[in-house]
Formats: sequence, structure tokens, C-alpha cells
Amino acid sequence: MKHFLLAAAALVATPALALDPPAARAAIDAQVAKNWAALDALYVDLHQHPETGFHEVRTAGVLAARMKKLGLEVTEKVGGTGVVAILRNGPGPTILLRTELDGLPMEEKTGLPYASRQQQTADGKTTFTMHSCGHDNHMTAWIATAEVLIAMKAQWSGTVMFVAQPSEETVQGARAMLKDGLFTRFPKPDVGFAVHVRADPAGTVLLKDGVASSNSDALTVLFKGRGGHGSIPSATIDPIVMGAHFVSDVQSVVSRQKEAGTFGVVTVGSFQAGTVGNIIPDNAELKLSLRSFTPEVRAMLREGVERTAKASAAMAGAPEPVITHVSGTAAVVNDHALAEKVGAVLAAAGGDRIDTQPATAPGWSASEDYSAYVEAGVPSVYYFIGGYDAATIAAAQAKGEPLPTNHSPYFAPDHKATIGTAVRTLSLSVLAVAGR
Repeated sequence: MKHFLLAAAALVATPALALDPPAARAAIDAQVAKNWAALDALYVDLHQHPETGFHEVRTAGVLAARMKKLGLEVTEKVGGTGVVAILRNGPGPTILLRTELDGLPMEEKTGLPYASRQQQTADGKTTFTMHSCGHDNHMTAWIATAEVLIAMKAQWSGTVMFVAQPSEETVQGARAMLKDGLFTRFPKPDVGFAVHVRADPAGTVLLKDGVASSNSDALTVLFKGRGGHGSIPSATIDPIVMGAHFVSDVQSVVSRQKEAGTFGVVTVGSFQAGTVGNIIPDNAELKLSLRSFTPEVRAMLREGVERTAKASAAMAGAPEPVITHVSGTAAVVNDHALAEKVGAVLAAAGGDRIDTQPATAPGWSASEDYSAYVEAGVPSVYYFIGGYDAATIAAAQAKGEPLPTNHSPYFAPDHKATIGTAVRTLSLSVLAVAGR
């Protein structure tokens, strides 16, 4: 790891000799405007046809076809449905630009004329799907950035490795691509960049030093009871009561066991048990999401969940519950030197509001498996960009309502503003590192 960090520090310290950030920004915006009709159509198509993790066959095909048409070296089915597209432009650094492919298993309620009504099998059942985390914006910006960098080849030198990753929402896609040889079959990146839209004002770019997103752990807890007639509970061991105790008591891990000044969240997002009101079931299965910023709090939350689940079962005289760690990923940590380099270029370019935050500021409580690339030795900057226009923000404020956030069925950022900001951010980042 030390070798990679030293290499990155040397790379970032190299000045972009002829880079004029305001002029570069104007050229980027002009290229996006020139191609906007096709980009808008691409966004609408992706929005209408979301696919869940590791099922993004159509989505991956659409992106691969676009990159092939641009003349890039395209490899499909990396890590399942992942796509790798290589843009070579002479000697220089190799730069990773990553987008996500997957949507979420939920019904869209935005009321948009192109709202998704797509249904897909996920977790063994047919469900609506929606790009409620904004990955449709990211994918469109990913394509647009390739178009910009091709048009501006005279202003940079190196290799850009465009990665379209499956199943970010399950935090398993990055590892699947790495396991399939992402950094051995293809050039190992010297640095990497990614963007993510949030419910912030459009035109805002959050550049966070240090920890940018949280650790994530997905767990299931299966309480094993003894079923029977609802009128004779004494002849049963009720797993629903066990689960109810657990849902309440597990929050004391956060409120009473976690140090008050640290970040940690335990969410029970699914509680499945029983079929009708007069039958006490045999089992109850709960699905949990744990979030934290530090390894110490991450370990403490997992231990606290397991201890509380076992105690809830013991109180009921039941067998120990089955606790399964389904998936997890570490926090994304932005590289300090790289953040300083690109931050200076973004600020000099003007136009967007660049919100730089120090390592001591808290990161975003959501999680991202982009961290797997960082852990594999790719110093990176992961940006958050605003997606809501002023009129939408004003309307929400007038109603006294919060803006719909990521994973809301009403999440509908201004895609034109979001895509434009994302393309500027990614393109300027490449120029900051590889500019001639």
C-alpha cells in the first residue's frame, strides 16, 4: 500500500503545465451541450429500464454499445455484468472513472412522464424497480465524460479506464469485478474518481478529505421459536415477541454502548414472520443495516447486535438465533494529496460551488463499495454532487417538507444539472492529473 501512496503523491505533484481551468470548463460545457439531445435520450432510456444488482444485462449492453461506438476498447461481463472501456491517449497516468449499473427493488412515485414501471425478479419475488439512487444520472455522465475526453484529447495524455460496476447497492459488485481480474486483466489505475448525486442544491460539489462515506454491514437474524395456535401462546415460543424485543433493545447499542461523539446507526429494515393473525409462527427473520465511520465502532455494533439477539432469544427460552453476515464494505477514504490537487483545479474553473471539507468533518452516513478499489491500492476522490434545482428546493421549503433523498420513491433530481455538474467534475479531475 505504501508503494501506491508514494506513486500517487508523485503523480499528483506533477503540474498540469498548460491547463487553463476556466477555458477547460467552457470547452466541457460546450461539448455536453452539443451532445445533449442524445444524452437526454440515453438518460430517459436508462431511467425507464432499471435493473437490480447482477441482473443489469440490458443496462450493461446499452453502455457497452455506446462506448464501442466511441471507439474505446470494450470488455463485457466482468464480474458478472460489469463493463470495462479503455481510452488510450499516449503516455501518462492510468485513471479510473467508475459508474454504477444497478437500480433498486421499489416502485417509483415521482409522477415523471418517463417514470419506471419496470418489474423484475429480485430476492425470489417480482418487484418494481427504480433508479432511486441516481445511478441513471451517473451512467449518462460517464458516457458524456468519455465524449468530452475524446474531444479534448489534445489537452491530456494517459489512459482512462471507464468501469461500469454491477450491484453497488448490495456492496458486492466492486469485489466481484476485482475477483474477475479488474486490476490484472486491465491496466492498474494510478488514481480513481467517482461521483454521486445527493439531495443538495444543483451545482454543488462536495469534496471531502478523508472519510467520505460509512462502513456498511448487512446482517440477518433468524429467531427460532415454536409455532402453535394463537389462543394458546403458553404452548409456543413466540418468535415475533423475540423479534420485537430485539428491535427495541438493539437501539441501546447505539444510545448506551457507542461513544456519544462517534457515528453509528443500526436499522432494522425488514421483519418477516407469520401468515395470519391466529397462528404463532415457528420463525421470524429480521434484516439489518449497520453504518459507522471507524473500524472500532463497526466491530462494536456487530458485537452488540449479536449479543442483543442472543439475549432476546434467551429471555424467551428459545434456541440461539442464527445470525448471518450477508455483506459489508469499508468506508471510502479520499486521498489527501489528490483531493488538494483536483480541488484547486475545480475551484479555479469556476461555475460550480466547490464545498471542500476537512478530514475532521463527518462523512456521509450512506455507504459505497467503491472503497474496495481504494483498499486495492487506488488513491481516489469520491465526490458528492447536488441534484435539486432552486425551484424544487423553494417549493419543499414553502411546504415545510424535506427534499426526497436517495432511495425515496420520490427521488427525482434535475438530471440536466446533475449530469452537467458530474461531467465537469470528472473531466476536470482527469485534466488535473493528466493535463498536458
